[in-house]
Amino acid sequence: MADLEEGFTLTAVPLGSGPDGPLGVEQSDKTDQFLVTDSGRTVILYKVSDQKPLGSWSVKQGQIITCPAVCNFQTGEYIVVHDNKVLRIWNNEDVNLDKAFKATLSAEVYRIHSIQGTEPLVLFKEGAVRGLEALLAEPQQKIETVISDEEVIKWTKFFMVFRHPVLIFITEKHGNYFAYVQKFKSRVLSKYTLLLGQEGKCVIQSFSSSVGRKFISLMSLSSDGCVYETLIPIHPSEPEKYQRLVQSQLLKSVVSGSAQNGVALTILDQDHLAVLGAPLPASKECLSVWNTKFQTLQTSKELPQGTSGQLWYYGENLFMLHGKFLTVIPYKCEVSSLAGALGKLKHSQDPGTHATPHFVNWETSQECGLGSQKSEQSKRILRRRKVEVSVQPEVPASTQLLATIQKDSEKHIEVELRKFLATKRTPDFHTIIGDVVIGLLGRCKAEPSFYPHNCLMQLVQTHVLSYSLCPGLMEVALEKTDVQILQLCLQQFPDIPESVTCACLKVFLSIGDDTLQDTDINMESVSDYMDPVQDGEMEEQTAFLQNGFNPEEDNCDNCAQKLKEKPQATADESTSCPITPKRAALFRNAILHSAYSEMFLLPHLKDIPAQHSTLFLQYLYFLYLKCSENATMTLPGTHPPTLNQIMDWICLLLDANFTVVVMIPEAKRLLLSLYKFVKSQISICSELNKIEVSFRELQKLNQEKNNRELYSIEVLELF
Repeated sequence: MADLEEGFTLTAVPLGSGPDGPLGVEQSDKTDQFLVTDSGRTVILYKVSDQKPLGSWSVKQGQIITCPAVCNFQTGEYIVVHDNKVLRIWNNEDVNLDKAFKATLSAEVYRIHSIQGTEPLVLFKEGAVRGLEALLAEPQQKIETVISDEEVIKWTKFFMVFRHPVLIFITEKHGNYFAYVQKFKSRVLSKYTLLLGQEGKCVIQSFSSSVGRKFISLMSLSSDGCVYETLIPIHPSEPEKYQRLVQSQLLKSVVSGSAQNGVALTILDQDHLAVLGAPLPASKECLSVWNTKFQTLQTSKELPQGTSGQLWYYGENLFMLHGKFLTVIPYKCEVSSLAGALGKLKHSQDPGTHATPHFVNWETSQECGLGSQKSEQSKRILRRRKVEVSVQPEVPASTQLLATIQKDSEKHIEVELRKFLATKRTPDFHTIIGDVVIGLLGRCKAEPSFYPHNCLMQLVQTHVLSYSLCPGLMEVALEKTDVQILQLCLQQFPDIPESVTCACLKVFLSIGDDTLQDTDINMESVSDYMDPVQDGEMEEQTAFLQNGFNPEEDNCDNCAQKLKEKPQATADESTSCPITPKRAALFRNAILHSAYSEMFLLPHLKDIPAQHSTLFLQYLYFLYLKCSENATMTLPGTHPPTLNQIMDWICLLLDANFTVVVMIPEAKRLLLSLYKFVKSQISICSELNKIEVSFRELQKLNQEKNNRELYSIEVLELF
C-alpha cells in the first residue's frame, strides 16, 4: 500500500523561479544531494537529510540559466547552460561561475542529460544529440537539424537499456505529437507518431516513462484528465521506417478536465504513479498516488498553496513546488496486491494464528440440526461485540487538543495546552507540536481576531520547532508585529530564510520605543554594557587607544575641520548606545546570531530605509567600540556576538546601502569615524609587518635555547 509521509520545505528562501517554477531538480553524485536550478541565475546544491544547502552558484547579472544543471557522474563536476549557448563546468571548490570553465556552442541547447554509467549527453533544440566530450573537443562544430520546422521539443528522458544509452524525446507541431528514440550503440534514430484518440482533440500536459525488456512505457496525462499509455518498441523490426503508435487509456479522470495548469505525473514503480492536479473543478490541487495494476487511488495529499505543475521523483522522495517553496514529500510503497490496493492489507498478524476460509450453507445446516449451534454461535458473537463496544480505545491527548483548538476560547486552549505539555513526551512529540502550531495558525487566518500569543510562546519554548516545520509561524508574527515571538524564533530556529531574517530586522528597526517599552523581551546581558557613562568617565576613556584606534585621533586631513567643529558629539557617539536597551536586545540576542548566506541576504538589505540602516550601523559601531575596551576584544555577558559577527554585519550593510547612506547628512559623522577606523587598522597592520622579521628571529633563538649554557647574557638589537 502506498503512503505519502509528512513533507518538509527544502529551500531556505523562496525560489526565484517565477510562475513556472524551478527549471529542474537533478541527482548529484551523492545519493542524498540534489541540484536545484531556478529559472533565473542560481544553482543550489542541497542535502535532503539535513534540509540545508551545501553550495550555491550564480551567473552574472543580465545572464539567465536556460536548462537545469546536472552532475557529471564520471568526474563529479557540475554542468549548466546559460543564455542557450554558453556551457559552464565547475566543481564544489569553485566559488564564482564566471571564473569556471566556459564553452560557447554553435546552437541552442534544450537539455543536458547525465546518468550513472555513461558520459553526459547534450540535446539541442533542433533535435541533434552530442556526447559532452565530443562537444567540448570542438564547441563550434556544426549542429544538424533533426526535427522539422515549427516542431518543438516538449519532453525528454535518458536511460540505460542493457548497458547502452537510449534517449527519447517528444515533440509537438500543430497539435500532433511525435516520439523520437535515439540509440547510441547503433546510432539509429526512430520516429513515431502518437495517435491520441478522440480525433486529436486532447492536449498532452505531462509525460513520464519507464523502460522494460522489450518496450519503453510512455505515459501521458491529457487535457481530458485521463492517463494514457503508449508502448514504444526498443528494437523495432524496421527502425528506419516511419511508424504510428496508438495510445491506450490507463486511468480515467485522475484530474479535472478543466485544469489547464498545475498538472503533472511521474512513474514511481511498475504498478504506481503519482499525479499532481485538482481532482475536481472546484477542488484544490493535490498530490495523489494511483495503482495502475488495479486502477485504484492509494493515497492523496492536499496542496492548499498551489503548485507549478512540476514533479520529480528520486529514490523515495517526491519533489514539487508548493506555493513558493520547493517541498520534499517522502514516499513509501509495498508490493502491489489487491488487498493493498483496496486499503485492507494487514501489516501484522499474531504468531501461530492462521486465517482459514469458512463457508456455510445455511439451508443445509438447518436440515442437519445445526440450528441450535448457529444460535449459540450468534449469541457468543453478540456478547463479544458488546464487550468490544464497551471497551473503546481512549482518544489520544494530541487529538483532543487539536479538536479543542478548532472551537474553544483562547484561554481554554492555553490551559489544555499547558496540561498536554506537562505529560510525558512521546517519540513523535515534535510532529505533534508542529501540527498544533499549524492548527493554531490556520484558525488565526480564518478568524483575524484570534491570536493565541501565550500558546505560541509555550510551543516555541519547547525547543522542538523549526522554520521548515511551521513556516507560517513567523509570517503571522510579522503581521502582528509580535517581536517577542520573533526574537525567540530567531534564537532557536536554525533554518530561517534570509528574507525572513531581514523582515524581522525591518520590524525591529521600525517599531516605536513606546511599543517596545510595554513588551516583554529577553534582555540577557544587554545591561552589562548599557549603563550610562558619566562625563568624567567619558573624557578619561577617550584618552586610551582602542585596538590601536582612538575615536578622537585625527588621521584624516580632509576630515579634521569637520570633526573639530563638534568634538563632544563624537565622544558621545563612541561611548553611549544610540538605541534603547530593549531594541538593543533584539539586535544583540537575535539578529546578530542568525545564520545567513551573504549572497541571499544582500538583496533584502537593500530594501531597508537609509535612516534605519544608519541607525543599525551606529549600534554596530558602538558594539565594536565596546569590544575594543578590553584586551579580549569581546563583549560582556553570556553568548555575546563576536567581533567577527559585528564586523561582517557592518560590511554587509555598507555593501547594500552605501550609495544611499552616503547622501544622508546624519550619517556623515558615522562614515567619517568608520573611515578613520579602517585607516588606523591599515596603519597597525603596516607596523606589525615591519616587526614581523624581528619576531621570526626571536622564534629561531627560542628554538636554539637547548644549545645554551646554564648562564648567558644576550643582547638583541631590533631595527
